Amino acid sequence: MSRDILILGGAGQVGTELQHHAWPADVTLQAPAREALDITDEAAVEAAVAGRPYAAVINAAAYTAVDKAESEVGAAWRLNALGPAYLAAATARAGIPLVHVSTDYVFDGTGTGAYATDAPVRPRSVYGASKAAGEMAVRTANPRHAIVRTAWVVSPHRGNFVRTMLRLAGEREKLTVVDDQRGCPTSAADLAAALAAIALRLADDPAAPTGTYHCVNAGATTWCGFARAIMAGAESRGARSVPVEPIPTSAYPTPAARPANSELSTETLARDFGVTPRPWPAALDDILDQLIGPARPA
Repeated sequence: MSRDILILGGAGQVGTELQHHAWPADVTLQAPAREALDITDEAAVEAAVAGRPYAAVINAAAYTAVDKAESEVGAAWRLNALGPAYLAAATARAGIPLVHVSTDYVFDGTGTGAYATDAPVRPRSVYGASKAAGEMAVRTANPRHAIVRTAWVVSPHRGNFVRTMLRLAGEREKLTVVDDQRGCPTSAADLAAALAAIALRLADDPAAPTGTYHCVNAGATTWCGFARAIMAGAESRGARSVPVEPIPTSAYPTPAARPANSELSTETLARDFGVTPRPWPAALDDILDQLIGPARPA
């Protein structure tokens, strides 16, 4: 008997990797385009969820234009807060577990060390506030939920930091990158694998753990450190590499405030689901292998 899993946000980095993931043979994925299922349409969400006995729903849909959200407040809140509220209510009524992707931006970034899942939420941007509201909606509407916060997501797909650095290296003689924001680069493929493991556990075990989790690759660096690793990886693969100079956040002002510290602890993810993400440099190597090719022999 097939287990059907509904994926929202299938066109994004995480949604793409969820569809590339090696699911068990009995799993059938449904990943409708936004035009086919808009999660901000309450009636459409209710009809979609009620119309099929899904084993689980994974919501990777989000308004992620962090700076545009400061001026497009309504759009950000509709997709990041109202949509998850509709999904949580509909899945709860149908008895379906919901796995919802969230973000480090729910924290203010002033803490030291890695944020625990129960650390106080204090968003400093419209994006962060809308995602925090989406978390609350999921938490309160569907008891069988897993909220999975992540950060600094990269992949061979769509727009992301790795692809941007490689593109800029082809256009400039040097890069200047912020060096006072610290976080954990995260492979969308590794995140998708974790989401899949959580969804299947919730689908198969009514007593499976629920709650809030963090999923990021192991280790932390700054954006500048990450950029230098990307350039080193490009050089080892015979691609163009340029120097990366550090700058402070104050030299690169943006409409939305960025967390200075985005480190997230994955301790509860390992405890409850046995998922221990690998170090981010290994994940970066896999992405560069896909974008450029394998590293040349030393």
